[in-house]
Amino acid sequence: MGAVTTDRDEILQAVSSAVLAVTRHLSVREVLQVIVRSAQRLLDARYAALGVPDDDGSFAEFVAEGITGKQWDAIGPLPRQHGMLGAMLREAAPARLPDLRADPRFEYWPKAHPVMKDFLGVPIRDGEQVLGIIFLANKRTPGGFTQEDQDLLTLFAAHAAIALTNARLYERGRELAMLEERNRMARELHDAVTQKLFSLRLTAQAAGALLEKAPDQAAVELERVHRLAGEALAELRAVIVELRPAELDRHGLAETLRKHVRMLDRLHPSEITFECAELPPLDSAVEVAVLRVAQEALHNALRHSGAARVSVHLSFEDGRLALTVVDDGRGFDPAESRGLGLVSMRDRAESVGGIMAVGSARGEGTTVHVEVGV
Repeated sequence: MGAVTTDRDEILQAVSSAVLAVTRHLSVREVLQVIVRSAQRLLDARYAALGVPDDDGSFAEFVAEGITGKQWDAIGPLPRQHGMLGAMLREAAPARLPDLRADPRFEYWPKAHPVMKDFLGVPIRDGEQVLGIIFLANKRTPGGFTQEDQDLLTLFAAHAAIALTNARLYERGRELAMLEERNRMARELHDAVTQKLFSLRLTAQAAGALLEKAPDQAAVELERVHRLAGEALAELRAVIVELRPAELDRHGLAETLRKHVRMLDRLHPSEITFECAELPPLDSAVEVAVLRVAQEALHNALRHSGAARVSVHLSFEDGRLALTVVDDGRGFDPAESRGLGLVSMRDRAESVGGIMAVGSARGEGTTVHVEVGV
């Protein structure tokens, strides 16, 4: 009896450790990876994978352990919801098989796919909703997976569902916070600058009306236009500095952007890299403008381009700071684009005396390049 209790305690401790490992991570993709690694280690399986379904008959996320990157490249695209994976999503019930290939629900593998024999799959559920399926194959211990293994994986999947739900809620909360920040910025800009620009417009109209009839008065009004324009620019710069992210004060532009790229690389399936040369001290407004352009360019690449790889590069040479964001996505025709935030990105660059160029073509990716004299 004592030995049975000890074994049970060890199993529960292993489950607890695995779940705690999951809950320490907040990004969805990182949670998925830790769930798979923990399940593989917990049940001593050679292969482990977890798929999160999308609405188009494929998988929005699919992570695996036991398969090398080279093997993945040879296997090809993410699996679709066919065969055993599709059956498990439809049936939402555990499956334990001595030989996966002998089951009538099995269809086929891609040519480069490793051979899997004994199989254990369990749905990850939130109530009636199936968040995904986790499955293991080729148990290292002879004899295949047991009923005890199935019970353990089911218990682990129930706890993992909580961690995965929390990670999704965190990401949604973060997106809402970013949206609120954008809305707040719009309100700040409106309150601080709109009145000044309205006065500028009226004064310019008055100067135009007086230009022929009273040129001396027109010159006075134009001088006022010049003064108001300077004040509006100063107000705008003050708002930009006020809205400066706290990370810039703590870490500077390079490290703030590095951390942002690292976070996005964890959250998205695309490979996102960052390179930076040594930078001199930068003006606050320049740091904010370049950071916001980089964030917008990354947002476009990850949300709209379907890119597999995105690179961000910061450099400084001959008194000029340069930002380059390149993706290998589907591209677009810049002449036909009215969205993607290109106007706001260009406005941000020009607000600090910079220039922005966008190079893209359909099927050939996109490059966003910004240069600012510092």
